[in-house]
Amino acid sequence: MKKKKSELITGIDIGSTAIRVAVGQYVTDGKGEGELRIIGAVEVASTGVSKGVINSIEEAISSVSHSLEQIERLIGSPIEHTWVGITGSHVISQESKGVISVAKTDGEISGEDMERAIEAARMIVTPLNYEIMHVIPRSFIVDGQTGIKDPVGMTGMRLEVNTQIIHGLSSHLKNVHKTIYRTGIGIDDVVLSIVATGDVVSTAKQKELGVAVVNIGGSITSMVVYEGGDIIHSAVLPVGSEHITNDLALGLRTSINVAERVKIQYGSCNPKTVDKKNKIVINGSDDTEELVTLRYISEIVDARVSEILEMIDKELDSIGRSGLLPAGAIFTGGGSKITGLTELAKNILRLPVILGYPIDIQSISPKSNDLSFVSAIGLVKWGTNIYHGGKHDNPVLANTVNKVWKNFRKIWKWLMP
Repeated sequence: MKKKKSELITGIDIGSTAIRVAVGQYVTDGKGEGELRIIGAVEVASTGVSKGVINSIEEAISSVSHSLEQIERLIGSPIEHTWVGITGSHVISQESKGVISVAKTDGEISGEDMERAIEAARMIVTPLNYEIMHVIPRSFIVDGQTGIKDPVGMTGMRLEVNTQIIHGLSSHLKNVHKTIYRTGIGIDDVVLSIVATGDVVSTAKQKELGVAVVNIGGSITSMVVYEGGDIIHSAVLPVGSEHITNDLALGLRTSINVAERVKIQYGSCNPKTVDKKNKIVINGSDDTEELVTLRYISEIVDARVSEILEMIDKELDSIGRSGLLPAGAIFTGGGSKITGLTELAKNILRLPVILGYPIDIQSISPKSNDLSFVSAIGLVKWGTNIYHGGKHDNPVLANTVNKVWKNFRKIWKWLMP
């Protein structure tokens, strides 16, 4: 699993509207300290993907291949392997607890004990046709003492771990593997996009206090909630920015393409700030021209965005965190670009709200400041943390990564004729 520091780290975010690829390089200075630098990012239209799920292998392969060709021309180097981000309503999560007896006679807890505890947490009955994507340790318990983050070196006889287990639909994961392999590159791992996104846009302090990270995509909105430094909830909502476009197409009686342009150029979540006298000319579906007020456009956008925000608040209420996250909510993704989103979200969620951009990452690509690319950059950072140290570089994750590679070999054998 160890990679040379000169190798490129690639993240591919497979979305319903676009395939986004980001490539980073871990650069070290003379003192041995390193930093992640994004050296290229590209975006191509996504085909063969609907609501985060591949529904046409050939079309998806074509889209991914096109994106890889563009990024290789941009950076002047071939891509050999990648971290792949997925999302979709098929992803589910559940809590699980692992319990073991400490191996050493003197009761000192080792990294191997942590691994065994997490392995015990994996021993649950997975839902039919699902497989485990991530096992995320939340906290450890040593002889009844709760809230322990790292028990290594402590003394006890009984070690317990509370974990969040994320499952993905087996058929979809196999389709993702097929799609990537047939483009001629390897897969480092398949990662839930919102988890990688949460890591790159939030700080350790925000996660400790309690924060929700929300990614508004094309056809779905995904979210993850942190508290005490751990993930306590994740969800996927079946609405996204495409629904805003569809509403505009219906309300303005125009085509989807025209509605998309109107959304990008004139979309706003705050009708009260838009002058009623301001009008634009819209080409109707029957090629006729019609004057439409910007206030009317804003009212359509406001109605759909308010619905999305109310669904987010409902998810927070289901875990008892509605209006109760001190670090507030961080919005990212292409759908978060709509004017007035943060102000509307503050009112509906009753929380501090900011837009989420990558933190502590250097870049020579202007797209690094594009909210649409945050997930792809998050995947690059995820891979960097594993290969070059950081919070993910620990025995727990190493054990998980080893299991990923075992599953990879099984899938590869299954794919081979």
